[in-house]
Amino acid sequence: MKDDSLFAFAGIWDRWKQPRGLEIESCAILTTTPNELLSDVHDRMPAILRPEHYDAWLTAPFSEVHRHAELVRPFDAALMRRILVGTFVNDPWNDSPECIKEAPEFVTLQAELFG
Repeated sequence: MKDDSLFAFAGIWDRWKQPRGLEIESCAILTTTPNELLSDVHDRMPAILRPEHYDAWLTAPFSEVHRHAELVRPFDAALMRRILVGTFVNDPWNDSPECIKEAPEFVTLQAELFG
């Protein structure tokens, strides 16, 4: 977020059993069309929930989840900022603040490519 506050993605989670009896837990982050801040990067973006919608998203009975489809829309770009990060973030085993460290060496390259 532009103000460095935390945010939440809209996600789904389920637990099911394979025919052999092994229990599997799985999850996914929902995506939506990109806002104007990210549309030049990709044709979709994670669905970011507004704080006032957290409770509704987390407590909706499964039979009523369809009522919350309007919460899965592009987040307001004016509340976000975009920074370039290095390749350290590409390794899922890396879990440190370095993942969000701005990579100034890429800024020059991007300016040359997209000038």
